[in-house]
Amino acid sequence: MTKIAVFSAGSWGTAFSVVLGDAGNDVVLWARRDEVVEAINGKRENTGYLPGIELPPSVSATTDPEQAAADADIVVLTVPSQSLRENLTAWAPAIPAKATMVSLMKGVELGSIKRMSEVIAEVTGAGPERIAVVSGPNLAKEIARREPAASVVACADEDVAKQLQRAFHTAAFRPYTSVDVLGCEIGGAYKNVVGLAVGMAVGLGFGDNTTASLITRGLAETARLAMAQGANPLTLMGLAGLGDLVATCSSPLSRNRTFGEKLGQGMTTEEIYASTSQVAEGAKSCKSLLGLAQRVGVDAPIAEHVDAVVDGRMTALEMMDSFISRDTKAEMG
Repeated sequence: MTKIAVFSAGSWGTAFSVVLGDAGNDVVLWARRDEVVEAINGKRENTGYLPGIELPPSVSATTDPEQAAADADIVVLTVPSQSLRENLTAWAPAIPAKATMVSLMKGVELGSIKRMSEVIAEVTGAGPERIAVVSGPNLAKEIARREPAASVVACADEDVAKQLQRAFHTAAFRPYTSVDVLGCEIGGAYKNVVGLAVGMAVGLGFGDNTTASLITRGLAETARLAMAQGANPLTLMGLAGLGDLVATCSSPLSRNRTFGEKLGQGMTTEEIYASTSQVAEGAKSCKSLLGLAQRVGVDAPIAEHVDAVVDGRMTALEMMDSFISRDTKAEMG
């Protein structure tokens, strides 16, 4: 039986532990709070994040990172992207040298403009064969309810990707492999920014033409940025690109779309943060993704405008007006 540690026990970490447990693995969830551990071990559910979802019997929880990581073959990281470096620095000594580290995070670090796999490599010293990412249309509540879904497991070492694929495959969750870590990570991070823009359009009362236009232009912007860094363009047409983008922009379960809707309705970023404990990764990563686009010389109007709205330098309506009034050009230009 494969031993898998999951750091941490939020919505996505808990939902993915359902997948891992259903796949026949021995799973230990690390949680920060005692009450979360007690609920998981005693009631077999994470009452704070996914109430009503019974966890597989092979899933347990602890607040001790050393206990969680002990003898782990795979370590899954699910913390908010902007807190990864701090948390992983504390956890790294407990992670076995042989363990493969898997990022479920979708963001780019502020300041360093590094992708999550790059942060993992920098903090732990691990080579690319020990670092993988999972990305796709994977809304946590639907995954936890065992609704059919697919995703991409990407690692520079294809054999490792295949090993992870086998460890993650269940009757409801179908993983595909890829060696394009960069493309999967850019697709996963950028779709959150596009989701914010789509949410703003919905919050303003606009309909399907507007949202479809934003989704399509968002995909083009994502592809430009990914390809400028060497990603496979087909990755952006797949589950980690278009698939994840559609789910994030279309579903009311999406944190980023919901955050955008509230911006469109006139709430400030600070008011939205105060109203929820859930993290909308795009609200943080829009600035770092814009910085990344500027560094590689890629035009990124959606990231630029979303960052302005999140910062309070522009309203959602002004953003939409600005999109329409931009200079016209060929679609594929």
